[in-house]
Amino acid sequence: MAFAGGPRHWEQDKEATVYVGNLDERVTDALVWELMLQVGRIVNVHLPKDRVTQTHQGYGFVEFQTEEDADYAAKVMNQVRLYGKPIRVNKASADKQKAVEVGAELFVGNLDPMVDEKTLFDTFGRFGPLVAAPKVARDEANLSKGYGFVSFGTFEASDDAIANMNGQYLMNKEISVQYAYKKDGKGERHGDEAERMLAAQARQHNVSAPTQPMPPQFYSQPTPAAPVAPAAMLNSGAPHVPTPPPGPAGFQAYNAVPPPAQQARTPVATTPLPPPPSGLPARPPPSQAGYGGPMGFTPPGFSAPPPGGAFPPVPAPPAGFAPPPGFPPPGFAPPGAAPPGFPPGFQQPYGKR
Repeated sequence: MAFAGGPRHWEQDKEATVYVGNLDERVTDALVWELMLQVGRIVNVHLPKDRVTQTHQGYGFVEFQTEEDADYAAKVMNQVRLYGKPIRVNKASADKQKAVEVGAELFVGNLDPMVDEKTLFDTFGRFGPLVAAPKVARDEANLSKGYGFVSFGTFEASDDAIANMNGQYLMNKEISVQYAYKKDGKGERHGDEAERMLAAQARQHNVSAPTQPMPPQFYSQPTPAAPVAPAAMLNSGAPHVPTPPPGPAGFQAYNAVPPPAQQARTPVATTPLPPPPSGLPARPPPSQAGYGGPMGFTPPGFSAPPPGGAFPPVPAPPAGFAPPPGFPPPGFAPPGAAPPGFPPGFQQPYGKR
């Protein structure tokens, strides 16, 4: 058995082959062989080499004799540390698209407390496809700690996100965007040359990053509820009234009834009053004497006027007669009245009295 049989290994049983990634540069084919031999019988180990430096690209393939051995290796060897780096081991089947972690994971810091996972998805999803739902670090009370993580499927998308979003304001706070630290604890960040070369080699072999389904609420848009009229305004049996145009030119009453001048006037039938009931006395004729009573009426103590309509002259008062207090003296007449001995309607000029 050879450690590296060349590209021929990829033409063999793919159901019994596992992918091994995130290998340290000091890892050799012999070391991978000895490690995987603990879980099953091995047919071939292949770590793709650079044509110039003859160093591996950080990943490789191990073919077992049986499919069961490959399944067992993917379960027990994943995250085993070699030179302090946890390796990734998963099945590489020929009848389905292979998967590999790219490492284009970003750290987003100084987040506003109101920024949630959907906000990160809407903000960073425009730069490229995400392989996992964004995460916001939260405490025991489910409150944001002020930072989160976004994972892209390609380094081109993550580089574009850093170039456009680092130092920008998100909900009134200036955020910082950079590559996240690796989980091996050595203080290295994602996006280094080794990961980029690994991603390029995986793309050449039609290996893509595993994509997790996004939550449905990330794609749902809130639909504003239609306003509901009060129950007193709902009348299914009433005819539809068109909405009047806005502005004074299209003013119309609320109930859409035209003004009284535009309404068709219906003549009101007038019915004559019924005749008065029988048995009542007839209305007396109007008086011809006005307020003086009926014709020929003379108050007691007064003589009837002569046929000419003038009363006889008033006799002069006896000698020594004085009018009572409040009465005018004899011969006094109010302004406009004819003095004694003058015809009716005569007015004495001023200054002659």
